[in-house]
Amino acid sequence: MAFQKTLQDELKITGIALHSGELSQLILHPAPPDTGIVFLYQKDNKRIPIKAIVENVVDTRYAVTLGKEGCMISTVEHLLAALSGLGIDNLYISVNSIEMPILDGSALEFVKKILKVGIEKQDQIKKYLILEEPAEVDEGDKHLIFMPSNDFKINYTIDFGREILNKQTAFFEINEKTFINDISKARTFTFLDEVSYLRKNGLAKGGSLDNAIVLTDTDILNDGLRYKDEFVRHKILDLIGDLYLCGYPVKGHIIAYKSGHSLDVRLVRLLRKFGEIKEDESEDIELSIDDIVEQVETVSGPRFHITTSSN
Repeated sequence: MAFQKTLQDELKITGIALHSGELSQLILHPAPPDTGIVFLYQKDNKRIPIKAIVENVVDTRYAVTLGKEGCMISTVEHLLAALSGLGIDNLYISVNSIEMPILDGSALEFVKKILKVGIEKQDQIKKYLILEEPAEVDEGDKHLIFMPSNDFKINYTIDFGREILNKQTAFFEINEKTFINDISKARTFTFLDEVSYLRKNGLAKGGSLDNAIVLTDTDILNDGLRYKDEFVRHKILDLIGDLYLCGYPVKGHIIAYKSGHSLDVRLVRLLRKFGEIKEDESEDIELSIDDIVEQVETVSGPRFHITTSSN
């Protein structure tokens, strides 16, 4: 049997928010079984609980924003991806800002801090969401397909139609080990010609080469990539975080083509409406401390570069 998990102790995380540019602080608190992931927003000496479920999504432009009773919390997808990837079911998250800290633009720093404080196995069986029939959402040439499966698998294709970044495809069966090693380090990215537009619209005020990959027409401005296909892997990371808005881990094979937060959330709404919650009879994956340390510390390893050919 797989059992639910929370943290062993409180964890404080502080950093700059990507879009607001403000300092943001989170405190992650252990929570009882069957709590789910719940943000606690401080307002007028009162804590407003905002559960991380799709019914509380109020915006999907550039990031996922949750809201309730006039309170909003934005850019939750990287933290939710880390929690999903590490199999954490129950957590209270106290927030003092309208946006999550971006840290290094991936889920890596969340993962490292969570692993350092420790994960606690609880005495209730883990639950997951499954849909017995295929489901699909689309928007123009973009689509997102759910296929029934006993595992959690993602096949993702991006195509930005640019010389520096056109089509990339990746496939992973997602579990704690593959998430840490193959997905968690992939950073968010943007194109240099889009940065001025974002900032004119009050966004990306906290963005820098320390927390995002920035591409020109012919190269990247950062000192290399963490994976050769880091861009599509980051989109998988985003999708993992968005899918956790089901309120439970998902079992299924997800096929994505040029998807984004808006399409992801539409699929999650279908899964929440028509899916079934079951107890997880699979065995927990037990990662050794040596495995974990090796995986989370390899960011300083080989760097990859991409350039376009000149005519």
